[in-house]
Amino acid sequence: MSPRSTAARIGLLFLAIVSATAPIRAEDDPFANFKQLDTTAKMPKLNAFSATGLANQPAADLREISMEAKLTSEGQPMEEGLSWRVFSPIPGADGKLPLVASAEGGSARFQLAPGDYFVNVAFGRAGATKKLFVPQAGDVNKQVLVLDAGGIVLNAVSGPDVRIPPKELSFSIYSAEVRDDGERGLVMADVDPGTVVRLNAGTYHVVSEYGDVNAVIRADIQVEAGKLTEATIQHRAAKITLKLVADTGGEALADTAWSILASSGDIVGESVSAFPTMVLAEGTYTAIAKNKDKIYQRDFTVEAGHNTEVEVLMKAPKAAEDVEAD
Repeated sequence: MSPRSTAARIGLLFLAIVSATAPIRAEDDPFANFKQLDTTAKMPKLNAFSATGLANQPAADLREISMEAKLTSEGQPMEEGLSWRVFSPIPGADGKLPLVASAEGGSARFQLAPGDYFVNVAFGRAGATKKLFVPQAGDVNKQVLVLDAGGIVLNAVSGPDVRIPPKELSFSIYSAEVRDDGERGLVMADVDPGTVVRLNAGTYHVVSEYGDVNAVIRADIQVEAGKLTEATIQHRAAKITLKLVADTGGEALADTAWSILASSGDIVGESVSAFPTMVLAEGTYTAIAKNKDKIYQRDFTVEAGHNTEVEVLMKAPKAAEDVEAD
């Protein structure tokens, strides 16, 4: 098993810290205060449909259908951020459901001929679909789709409260359920910290990666309908800078090849640099430096949240009796 896999399993011991869960109101939408993701609904995949129109349909035969969407059944109609798609239920020659109408924004109005349709509304990665029947005559009720959706904002710290630079941090969101093949379905990859992700209500499995070595934490996070959840994940890791020096506090030697071994003996990181910096999960390691065909090494310990510099000496320090003899 790779060190990264081992660290990921260990990361299951640490839970997300939910710092705020606030209701989403139409007049005070917290999604507007964050960077938005330009995404489409996961279900159905809209790019799987071919687009056609109603250009040949006589205007007199069309019925006006009003539609609105809510985050929850008790919530207010949403005023922005929606993507509407209306499909014919009869597959076209290519085997795909024809797209007959679309709209962006809030509530929508469509001119549709009598017949059956599928209506899909998407809000980020959240979506809802319902079947619609348009009669030849008579009143047509407003169509209300309930998204049963909320939002999540992810962040992370190292140790108790050390802020992690956003460029060194990434998140991936998976479904909570494990498939028959032992894997989870990927909902969204490479999510930046502080970004709102709109999702259907439910539990999601979040994987946070700090750096690119073995600092990986996993947590299950609940998304509630109509609410924005801010979750901060605690990484048990730190940033380590390595130096090969002739004497304590000396200049780092260039052209040094580095290998970092975990306590199991597995190599978790390699670099060729005078000052390699890497993020390592909490634990005990051995730094091995090779310079001009000579090899030097040192054991060191990584403590969560304690970024530090590790010096590897080219010669062992003198013992106390040797100093006195000098």
